Amino acid sequence: MEKIIFFGLVIPILGFVLYLGATAIMKGFSAKSANKANEISENEKIDDFSDDGNKLSDEIERLNQLLNDGILTQEEFEKAKKKLLDN
Repeated sequence: MEKIIFFGLVIPILGFVLYLGATAIMKGFSAKSANKANEISENEKIDDFSDDGNKLSDEIERLNQLLNDGILTQEEFEKAKKKLLDN
C-alpha cells in the first residue's frame, strides 16, 4: 500500500519536472534562433550603412574634383555638400 502511494506521488512529480525542463530547453532554442535572425538583420543594416557611407564619400570626392577642375565655385561646392550631408 505504501509503495502505491509513493509511486502515485513520485511519478506525477517526476513527469512535471521533466515537462518543466523540456519547456525551458525549447524556450532556449527558440530564443537562440530568434537572436541569430536578429543578428543577421543587424549585420545587413550595418552593410547597408557602410554602402551609403561609401556612396556619400564618392559623391563628395566627385564634387571636390569638380571644384578643383574649376567647374564649381566654392559657394556651389558648399551648397552641394551641405545638401548631400543633410539627406
